[in-house]
Amino acid sequence: MVQDARPSGAPFKRLFFALDLPEAQRRAVAQWRRELGLRAGKPVPAENFHVTLLFLGDVDAALVPALCAAVDGMTPRGTGAPIRLLLDRLQVWRRAGALVLEPGETPASLRQLVYGLEQRVLPLGIAGQARDYRAHLTLSRDFQGPPPEAGQAPEFLLDARRFGLYESRKGRYWPLAEWPLGAAEALSQAAASGRSSQGWPKRN
Repeated sequence: MVQDARPSGAPFKRLFFALDLPEAQRRAVAQWRRELGLRAGKPVPAENFHVTLLFLGDVDAALVPALCAAVDGMTPRGTGAPIRLLLDRLQVWRRAGALVLEPGETPASLRQLVYGLEQRVLPLGIAGQARDYRAHLTLSRDFQGPPPEAGQAPEFLLDARRFGLYESRKGRYWPLAEWPLGAAEALSQAAASGRSSQGWPKRN
């Protein structure tokens, strides 16, 4: 059962799966962003930094236990290798109006995880984002113009051992549950089989 980390009485609204960042890495990214001297856009608070896996949008609260149970079935037992993601490119997503950090190459294990999540939510009638997956960390929203000049090239290596389910509410991202990351091979097999499977509640 999911334990709610938000103030009581608040309804579920917009949900997404994501990779979290360690506090030290949040601070490092925030400091690097400050050195860009941004004069446009709306900076994302450092406590909201994350790498989105699958955006679900508005989800009925009654479906959340089933959603978590579906993901429980996807994750293998035991501890697997972390997903290593190097965020080393500063880009502007013009259509979204976002300044983002991207990886030069998205690991196969990360794509397999996203695919597994997509397969797990489909039987629940939840449609994830219908677009090609692009790993990213959003630095600023409502951003227009070219990418700013960086005095030092970005090079942030994320070693993700867990992923979580979040709710977006009133400008803050509330962690609802998290799961351990298993071996990429196990995730790939779970997705392909059609059984598409710090302080928060841990699920394993």
